[in-house]
Amino acid sequence: MATMRRALCVGIDNYKFGSLAGCVNDAKKMRSILQRHQNNTPNFDCKLLLAPLGCKDDIVTRRSLRESLELLFKEPADLVLLHFSGHGTVNNLDGFVVTQDATSYDEGVAMSDILKQANDSKATEIIILLDCCFSGNLGNIPVVDNSKAQLREGVSILTASRGDQPSVEENGGGIFTSLVCDALDGGAADLLGEVTAPAIYAFVEAALGAWDQRPLFKSHVSRLTSLRQCTPPIERSIIQNIPMLFPVPAEDISLDPGFEKTSTCPNALKCAIFCQLQALNRVHLVTPIGAEHMYDAAMQSLSCRLTPTGRYYWRLANSGRV
Repeated sequence: MATMRRALCVGIDNYKFGSLAGCVNDAKKMRSILQRHQNNTPNFDCKLLLAPLGCKDDIVTRRSLRESLELLFKEPADLVLLHFSGHGTVNNLDGFVVTQDATSYDEGVAMSDILKQANDSKATEIIILLDCCFSGNLGNIPVVDNSKAQLREGVSILTASRGDQPSVEENGGGIFTSLVCDALDGGAADLLGEVTAPAIYAFVEAALGAWDQRPLFKSHVSRLTSLRQCTPPIERSIIQNIPMLFPVPAEDISLDPGFEKTSTCPNALKCAIFCQLQALNRVHLVTPIGAEHMYDAAMQSLSCRLTPTGRYYWRLANSGRV
């Protein structure tokens, strides 16, 4: 059965004060990468809500954004994703994503309201990505009402900065959104090609230095959901075959020149096994013992073994979870 996935990508450049230059680009880029997996099969059903520079009327108002959020969160779904790129602000009561019709003390949609809608949603899994200043306030306890401050199970939040930090634009877009898109495009994919929210955070966090804006990740999940499927660096069937190659994960495999097809005594069965071992070696699941390369280990009749990561994937394959 096909999964139901919805995404709302919001980008606001046109403000009456302090217009921005890359938020519409951010939203379009996010939609483009979320719509399909890397093999071009459908992924998220995406909706754009944009306010480009030069638009005469207010498009992304408090009302229109609230209506779009209600539609996003209201109906059941397997996975729901919100991406917002625009201004963010904070006062002594709450943090806010700023809409075009912002006024003093009514800047837009309160982050606590977004969290409440997410917590009340019928969607199984929810991902919220905020690329705006002070975005780290999402999920903090509001001063007035903390009844919905906690994340219910299935909700994950990834923000561009801490609650007291600005977010930076660079080269026509937000640094945070650019990194998230790179992560979704394979930068944060595991050996099965799957990209999860924690992996995106690890990718983004590692790319930003100690003096840069610091992303935040808040999550309450009991399982990790893949947000996008990318081309894996190794065939799944080879990972599934690890327990056949290594019946006991802690034991080494003895090699000899018969495993190497260019030797003077190649063995067809051994060569087929060696091709799989070399593929596992390229993704650091198998390592040669006593030699730098698998070729040398074979030609010198040495051995190879599973790395700690290789033993992890052995357990997954042996239990049928790959």
